[in-house]
Amino acid sequence: MKYGLNEHTVREISKLKNEPEWMLKTRLAALKHYLERSMPNWGANLGDLKEEEINFFEPPITSKTDKWENIPGEVKATYEKLKIPEAEQKFLAGVETQFDSNVVYGRLKEKWESKGVIFTNMEAAVSGSFTSYILRNTYNIEQLLKRWFGKVIPFSDNKYAALNTAFWSGGSFVYVPKGVKVEIPLQAYFYIQSPNLGQFERTLIIADEGAEVQYVEGCSAPQYRSNTLHSGVIELIALPGARIRYTTIQNWSKNVYNLVTQRGLAHEDSVIEWVDCNIGSKVTMKYPCVILKGDRSKGQVLSVSIADKGQHIDSGAKMIHVGKNTSSIIRTKSICKNGGRVSYRGKVQVTKEAKNSKSKVNCDSLIFDSESQTDTYPLNLLENSESRIEHEASVSKISDSQLFYLKAKGLSEDEALGLIVSGFIEPIAKELPLEYAMELNQLIQMDMVGSVG
Repeated sequence: MKYGLNEHTVREISKLKNEPEWMLKTRLAALKHYLERSMPNWGANLGDLKEEEINFFEPPITSKTDKWENIPGEVKATYEKLKIPEAEQKFLAGVETQFDSNVVYGRLKEKWESKGVIFTNMEAAVSGSFTSYILRNTYNIEQLLKRWFGKVIPFSDNKYAALNTAFWSGGSFVYVPKGVKVEIPLQAYFYIQSPNLGQFERTLIIADEGAEVQYVEGCSAPQYRSNTLHSGVIELIALPGARIRYTTIQNWSKNVYNLVTQRGLAHEDSVIEWVDCNIGSKVTMKYPCVILKGDRSKGQVLSVSIADKGQHIDSGAKMIHVGKNTSSIIRTKSICKNGGRVSYRGKVQVTKEAKNSKSKVNCDSLIFDSESQTDTYPLNLLENSESRIEHEASVSKISDSQLFYLKAKGLSEDEALGLIVSGFIEPIAKELPLEYAMELNQLIQMDMVGSVG
């Protein structure tokens, strides 16, 4: 059965997930807004994305399990393709894995559950069905959800935030109690295995006062002839003195439209960091944002984008300074080759109230050939004279002399290109945990094969 863009699908999703009435009402209001709102007239071209061809929900092929041995063979095979061996579970704080519209595997180490950390899939949080009886009875999860779900990114924010709110399925819910510091990353994998599917994961991460958490997501899909849609919404809430780092390593296949809204709300003395690595997809539109609401709050976006033939990565960052003595850093590295296109679209706003605040933006682009294209669309708004914004941008080409030198040292052209690119993105890669930096470099080395010539 194909689930289309209609009220029946929304009601069926809500019913299958045993949701409370308030969530169904939220979904239906979002659907109405989506249908009434026009398509965005800026950014990447979405002309080939046809709603009537998209399946907006895929019923579960298996129930969720927290035991590796209970995972179906096809899911285990995909773990191997994603280079996630069984042994990796031993060092992760927690894992959630979503296939198409459904979470099929989830595990949180007992150490963190005993400290009151909640890491579960979003539908389990909404329905109150996640496995830990102790945590279910320690916190009022519904109260947390009603307070924060859709408050940082309301469905009226943009057309695709409305689409996600109407059809969301899967994604993660994380709550870290006051003063708890989760030392090892929580991790989620999102995989699209069905053609013509729309995947709409919804993630909400709340770090209470003085808490710290890292979250890493990986995204992948096989190549189909038809287009696939991934439309995610990620909301981060860092309460006073908290710290959240959210890392994405995206390697979607080149038939995926990746349209994501990411935004964090930083209270006083808190820190929110986005680390964003975009290698795959046909089209990506994604602009991680931090609203620096509280005094002395800090925001950072570090991003890498690589566009090959037939790809347009339209990404960037937004920083909104509201509190006093706030600070932000945006640092982006983009690479385009074989006719690919990369766009930086950014916004920094320092409001009248945000006195003694500062922001620094640095955008570097590396272009391989005359067929490729890189664009920059910065918007910097400084509304008081006691703050400052710095913006630097550079564009460079692969140097023939660099290639000649490295090839003279015995490297093949692909190896030389991979080395140059690895050096170019090193300031971003070094911010990743070691195992993820290695994964990113491996993906880049594979991506460089046959890049020139």
